[in-house]
Parts: sequence; C-alpha cells; structure tokens
Amino acid sequence: MNYEFETRAVHAGQDPEKETGAVIPAISMSTTFRQDGVGNHKGYEYSRTGNPTRHRLEQQVASLENAKYGLGFASGSSATASIQLMLNEGDHIITADDVYGGTYRFFDKVMRRFNLSYDYTGDMSKENLQKLLKPNTRMIWMETPSNPLLKVFDINTVAEFARDNNLILVVDNTFASPYIQNPLDLGADLVMHSSTKYLGGHSDVVGGIVVTNSDKLADELRFLQNSAGAIPSPFDSWLLSRGIKTLPLRMQRHSESALKIANYLEKNESVSRVYYPHLESHNDYQLAKEQMRLGGGIVSFDLENKEIAEKFLSELKLFYLAESLGGVESLAEYPPTMTHGSIEPERRKEIGINDGLVRLSVGIENVNDLIKDIQNAFDRTI
Repeated sequence: MNYEFETRAVHAGQDPEKETGAVIPAISMSTTFRQDGVGNHKGYEYSRTGNPTRHRLEQQVASLENAKYGLGFASGSSATASIQLMLNEGDHIITADDVYGGTYRFFDKVMRRFNLSYDYTGDMSKENLQKLLKPNTRMIWMETPSNPLLKVFDINTVAEFARDNNLILVVDNTFASPYIQNPLDLGADLVMHSSTKYLGGHSDVVGGIVVTNSDKLADELRFLQNSAGAIPSPFDSWLLSRGIKTLPLRMQRHSESALKIANYLEKNESVSRVYYPHLESHNDYQLAKEQMRLGGGIVSFDLENKEIAEKFLSELKLFYLAESLGGVESLAEYPPTMTHGSIEPERRKEIGINDGLVRLSVGIENVNDLIKDIQNAFDRTI
C-alpha cells in the first residue's frame, strides 16, 4: 500500500470479506482447513501453522513497520524466546544493559543454560562494540528507547557495525511503536514488539510481533513459530488488529501529554532527575529528535528513596499502580521490585535503576487532570 501511516493502520490486511462484504472481517476460529486434494489447499492447513485472522494482523503490522514479513506470537516474551532459538549453542550476544527485566531474566536464567553468553553494555558506539566483539558473536539486541531509563541508541550506527561483522541486529521497538520509529528503515534486521503494549493499546490482550525484510530470517522464524507453537489465538489477533487502527491517534496523545508531564516533573523540587527522550536535558536528546518522530508515552523519574517512591505511588488516583504500559489508561509502577524485580539489586544499581525510580505510562486522559493527580500525590507524600 502506498498510503500514509494512518490509512495503513486502518486498512492494511483488513479488506472486507469477499463472501459477505463485511467491513470487519470475521474471526476464523477453525483449527483445520479442508483440502481439495493432498497438498492442494487454499493457503491454510492448520491454525498453528497459519490462520486467516492472524495473517491479517501480521500483514497490518508489517505494513506499519515497512516490512515484507510479520510473524505473530502469543506474547512479547515468546517473540523474544523464538528469536533466541535462532541461535546455536556457544553463540555470543551483545545486548544493551537497560532492557526489560523479563528479557534479562530469559537471557540470564534460561538461555545461559544452553551455553549462550551475553555481554551487557550501555555504550553502543562502534568503538565499544568492537571491544565486545568475539569470534562467536552472532547477534546484537537492544531496546530503544530502553526500559525503564529511556536510553536512546543510534540504530543506524549499530546497524552498520552489525552488517560489517555479519551480525543480526534485533531492535525491541515496543516503547516507540511503528508510529514513532521504524528500525528496519535504519538498518535493523529484526524488529519486535510486545503488542500487549501500544499496538493493542487497551490492556486487554497479550501478544508479540516480529517483522523483517529478510527472506532467510523470515523463513527461520516461521519454522520456529510453527514448531514451538507460541502463537496468538484468532480472537487475540482480532483484538490486536482492532487496537492498531487507532495507534496513530493514541501515540500522538500519549506523546503530547508525556512531554507536558516530563516538563512539569523537571520543575518539581522533589524530583532529582527526569528521563524522557524529547526533553532537552536528556542525554540522547539530539539523537532522539532525529530518530523518533515523537517522544513516546513513557516518563521515568527519580525520587529520593524507596520509601518516598512507594508512598507517592500509593497516593496516585488516576495513575493506577500496575505493571505493563501502553494502554489508554495511565499506569504507574516501581521498576526495582515490579518490572525489573528479576534483576539483582547490585546489577540494578550498576545500570542506574535507583531505589527511588518511578515509571509512568501516560494514557489519553486530560493531561491537566493527570498533572493534578501527580501534584496531589506529591502533596500527600512530601
């Protein structure tokens, strides 16, 4: 489709039903499909291998990420696991130090058992990557913006290094969404999303997506998708497709409100530091402005200590204290014991996840109401 993003979000992979003209395609619940002869089918054999509703979702996200191929998974974690299953025993992976706690847990507690090794770094410059490069290095994995400190890495620079050294570059694009950033256009090989977050957008469905322009990588992942079977149900696929149709509107609102809240927090004397890519005080501000169309809907900030952070979180009313992010409702969480609780305390401190860190997922409510909620929580805490 040669249409703009907003149009593709609504129409890509979502053609009306040919039989009835239904504008909203029916959910295909069938687990198996009749064949006219042995090996002579209409594109589908068995729903784990391929399903019409899941296929529409995969086409939709692939279009938004400017990709040839999209592959749906049951969760962001199963998408992560399937990508790691592309590797062989003894392979080495360079990964950003600031990643989702569940990703770190899977790398460190599961894949190391299969003799894979990982080097974590906050410096993705070519010089540092060269120092970390080993003869058995096969992959670079990074989130940008990262979770929860919103570091921004130069995708184009890392992609050049990956190409020069025959490495697979994987970018977790969950925090940005395809509306804000398209890593394949900047040279990434694989882009993944926890579609539970901004793609779904309504906190009512768990899912994962991987997209690529590589025929070879798509074939490898499709084999693993079918063999391991961590696929989304037809109903989950339908819910995700429905949510994606409003992605541009939601991301615009998330980002506008998050920037206002970040600016407000930066002026608050109780806050020692604010993390938001499109704040001028952000370490990677210039890169973020070049690489990201908007700043996204996540704001993190440091309070003095754990006790103040926990008290502040308990006093919020509109921001629900809950894990996850990217929904229409605003959420707040405490990374040290919630999303990143699986990371050892010493390692959290090394990364910069302080005991007073708070992460906000800014929803689509009126931003003035959200700021009042934050201020009231401060008033009752400090």
